[in-house]
Amino acid sequence: MKQLTDKVTFPNGATLSSRLVQPPMLTNSGDHGFVTQDTLDYYGARSNSAAMVIVEYTSVSENGGPSRSWADDREQLAIYDDKFIPQMTKLATTLKQDGNKALLQIVHSGREANYLPKLGKKVYAPSAIDFSFLDYPVYELSDAQIRQIIKDFGAATLRAIKCGFDGVEIHGANHYLIQEFFSKWSNKRTDHWGGSLAKRMNFAKEVTAEVMRVVKAEAPKDFIVGYRISPEEIHDEIGYTWHESTQLIQALTTEFDLDYIHLSLPAYNEKPADSDKTFAELFQPVLNGKKEIIVGNVMNEADAKDALNYTDLVAVGRASIIDPLFAHKIVTGHGDDIITKISPEQVKLAKMTSGLINLFSDMKMEPHLPGRESIAILHKSGSLDASVIHNGTKSDLKDIEEGKL
Repeated sequence: MKQLTDKVTFPNGATLSSRLVQPPMLTNSGDHGFVTQDTLDYYGARSNSAAMVIVEYTSVSENGGPSRSWADDREQLAIYDDKFIPQMTKLATTLKQDGNKALLQIVHSGREANYLPKLGKKVYAPSAIDFSFLDYPVYELSDAQIRQIIKDFGAATLRAIKCGFDGVEIHGANHYLIQEFFSKWSNKRTDHWGGSLAKRMNFAKEVTAEVMRVVKAEAPKDFIVGYRISPEEIHDEIGYTWHESTQLIQALTTEFDLDYIHLSLPAYNEKPADSDKTFAELFQPVLNGKKEIIVGNVMNEADAKDALNYTDLVAVGRASIIDPLFAHKIVTGHGDDIITKISPEQVKLAKMTSGLINLFSDMKMEPHLPGRESIAILHKSGSLDASVIHNGTKSDLKDIEEGKL
């Protein structure tokens, strides 16, 4: 039977010390896209959170982000220029200090690059659609722009290699640009990049081809390449279902030497409406020897063990924000000591970034961290709210303002 403590070897020969992965999770710690001390402290605390840590989604193009930022010094990370290499190298070195693998997730945010309008810049997507949930216009990418973005993914991969990362994850999930091209809801094109299912696959396939071209030419043989996908996109209109997304993965795993497929899920045992099988089980026939990672609501060792019944590797998200030693405790036989609730003390011990503190201290945030009521005092939205001023001490307020808590 599979155990969480098993070593796992990818098709390229790279070996992980366990079956536990930390998935990419936004920290909102970038300063104009640069890695900051806040970033380094957070990831430094997680060098033992998993056998493989995937750094949060990082922009490959200048027009590909930032996404979900609220200030220049609370941005998504970027790697679209050589100027980002020195700080990114520090991040890779920090993560690898205990011998575990460090990967960088690479992305173009497409229509979700919602901080660009605040900077007076345009937001681009496959098609110029008036999305009701966006308060800014979206412009259609030209063929030349699309081909440049594909090259940008390759250039970002080369920078990740130079920085010392052990691999990259192509972000084809969560409504960002690659998924937008694959979705018939957001892609209304009739050229090479849209129309039929086969044409809606072209952007994902050409991005992957460019990444693999760079890896084969420039990277060590055991450089890891993964692909993340949301198994379904269902709104009032259907972007795609698992019936289509498994066809995309079948094409990618057949044509390219990927090492793993990462399913982005709200719960690790999630099932589609029209099947008794989990998404993890439905994707296994199209993996073609590649490893599978699943994520979603794994909050303790028991959850991780149960998730392993469906997959090769288990990604632990929110639980590793709370306890940076999640995997280390399991591997050393101390899984019962995993901290499962956040607290003001744990915020400090876990080196949570100011961006994460603000996010998870919001009582409206879902999915939330267990114990969030204890850190509600730390929440701010641009300025300290009345409850913090009323309940917090002067030293608390000073620390919060300076981002120390």
